Order: sequence, then structure tokens, then C-alpha cells
Amino acid sequence: MTRTVILGMAASDAHVVANQLIAHSLRSQGFHVVNLGACTSIAEFATAYDEHPDAEAVIIGSLNGHAYEDLQDLPAARADGLLGCPVILGGNLSVGSNKEAVDDERFHALGVEMILSDPELLPATLDGFRSPSARPAEVR
Repeated sequence: MTRTVILGMAASDAHVVANQLIAHSLRSQGFHVVNLGACTSIAEFATAYDEHPDAEAVIIGSLNGHAYEDLQDLPAARADGLLGCPVILGGNLSVGSNKEAVDDERFHALGVEMILSDPELLPATLDGFRSPSARPAEVR
């Protein structure tokens, strides 16, 4: 059975080089990647999930530092059942050079299960979501 993930950049972010590299890497590992590309709204992620309800995760990247603002519609989408799989976020998640743990807490409060700083961890993270006993503590 083919494993499906939904991938895209946050709504205000047009940086797609890393997005394309991640898609290529996941495809080379056997994943079916629904790549929504740049400037993807939460509504577009929800539509893709509706079209691919077997998706293991929605993976959202952001390099411009505005992910928090871009994900403001995520809690409502989660509450309405429009995104019924884990949401993984990665990239440069805030403007400026000072990154604090409080940033992670803000994203978790929006409904992001996992924040990754290294895209090479994606396959293991996805495997962890498939096995509840192997899930990282913050997604249990």
C-alpha cells in the first residue's frame, strides 16, 4: 500500500526549493506526495485532505518566518474535522534570529503535532505516527 502525505508551503510563503527537495526525497522513499506548492492556505490543505483521506500527515513548510500568522485558521479546520491527520511544521518559523521554545508552544496550541528542524527526520516521524507506541511524547 502506498503511503500518502500532503505537502505545501504556508499561505504567505513562496519559497519552494526546499519544498521540491522534500517532495523528491519522500517520493524516492516510496511516498505518494500531494505537493500543493507555494502559498497554500489552510483551506487548500483541507481540500487536499478531503481528496486524500488516507494521508498520513499534512507537512507545512515556512521560510519567511510568518507561519504563526499563516496558520491562524488551523484550529477551526481541526475542530471542524477538516484535517484529521497529524500536522507537521518545519522551516524558519519566526522572524528574527532569536528563536525561543515559546514559539513551539504557540504552534502546538494551533494544532501542530510536530515541529521539525531537519527534513531528514520526516520518514522516521511519519513511521512514528503509524505506531502509537513509537510516537514522540508531544504527539501522544
